[in-house]
Amino acid sequence: MGLQLPSLKTIRDLFYMPTPVPSFAGRKVLITGAASGIGAATARAVAGRGGELVLTDVQTGALDQVVAEISGSGGKVLYHRAGDVSDYEWVAAFARDVHAEVGVMDVVMNVAGISAWGTVEKLEHQQWRRMVDVNLMGPIHIIECFVPEMVRRGKGGQLVNVSSAAGLLALPWHAAYSASKFGIRGVSEVLRFDLRRHGIGVSLVCPGAVATPLVDSVEIAGLDRSNPVIAKQVGGFHRIAVTPEQAAESLCKGVVRNKFMVYTSFDTRFGYWWARKFALPYEIVMRIANNRFDHLARISEVGATTPGATDTPSSEPAGNRD
Repeated sequence: MGLQLPSLKTIRDLFYMPTPVPSFAGRKVLITGAASGIGAATARAVAGRGGELVLTDVQTGALDQVVAEISGSGGKVLYHRAGDVSDYEWVAAFARDVHAEVGVMDVVMNVAGISAWGTVEKLEHQQWRRMVDVNLMGPIHIIECFVPEMVRRGKGGQLVNVSSAAGLLALPWHAAYSASKFGIRGVSEVLRFDLRRHGIGVSLVCPGAVATPLVDSVEIAGLDRSNPVIAKQVGGFHRIAVTPEQAAESLCKGVVRNKFMVYTSFDTRFGYWWARKFALPYEIVMRIANNRFDHLARISEVGATTPGATDTPSSEPAGNRD
């Protein structure tokens, strides 16, 4: 028997929706950004729960390794292909092949993402552009090409979009990154209601600090990461970060419970609650944080201009994925 869709004609329907995906067992699950970080950890977690995977990532070799690992441990990978989700034509072709060979997805997870930080006078146009292309348009391309088929099938499902603490809070130097992460939060908020009548749940995952390769490779425009003071601050991030496996566990639990807002750590949950309940104290904390970041930037600039100091401009491309 297929999923009974909510009629939305009774008071009960306004408050209750059957959980679309109470288990991953036997479900077809698409995961982007599956070669490393949260994406790879989620692929392993879903496979361990009996999910049947369709995986993609821009990193060909790393994706192949994850597929081999999952298959070798008894997991099921139905289809995988490397590609860039910011390229709509590629995503459209990928979706056509997936639907032809595998069928319609039960769960679609947008996990792929990149990051770059910096003040507005330091960020370059290509960094702004790349944040939006990958973190916002990438998920939109996936949604465009996979979710309509779920709607037409009429058996429900789940859409998962990974935002960030920077999609909830005004973190210093995150303007470009937050443009994309606040954007996908908005898309998810609307689709949460638009897709309800089709029995499709929407989960918005908002990780805080997660110890992924992105932490060590993230571009910070105008900041000398070799400076000991700066390195110490980055090290502090690692001390509070959860593992990708912990984040993946929170994500999977959120899906099977049809949770809209999914947190991977207490700090983001508390910060968002604080921002909504105590607007003025939140603003003061953000101003203090911004002043602290400005102080770090000044330290970095002084170090860069000190005689004998080594000039170490960032050579990382704006394409380091989770």
